[in-house]
Amino acid sequence: MEFDDLERTIFDEVMEIVARYPDFKNYELQPKPVLKISGLEIYPDRRKIYSNRKKVHLTAKEYDLLCFLVVNRGRVLTYDQIYQKVWGDYVQDIGNNTIGFHICKLREKLFATSPDTPFVIRCERNVGYCFELIAE
Repeated sequence: MEFDDLERTIFDEVMEIVARYPDFKNYELQPKPVLKISGLEIYPDRRKIYSNRKKVHLTAKEYDLLCFLVVNRGRVLTYDQIYQKVWGDYVQDIGNNTIGFHICKLREKLFATSPDTPFVIRCERNVGYCFELIAE
């Protein structure tokens, strides 16, 4: 993040005030580790994803979906599991086609950034999806 001179002065003043009150440390969040898998980097604190060091622009649902798949890599996640974890308590009745649509968009964005990715989001027909690393 870059500041101009006026912004830098204001920022420095705010930081001086914060430094005077040690209780502010109680409100600081602990950083979450970066998840790195085969050229894919996920920064949970910033909700950012990079594929081979190129930023991948995802919607909130695409981000949540990818994180859920990656954390459970190698496991086939059912449509119900995906729906419950990613969509939560939505009143909207979504079906397998909606999840499939989001997976399709996610694949497009990931592979547009890096076509030779060493992973795949595999469809298990009528069951769900699985994030898998491709054996070399």
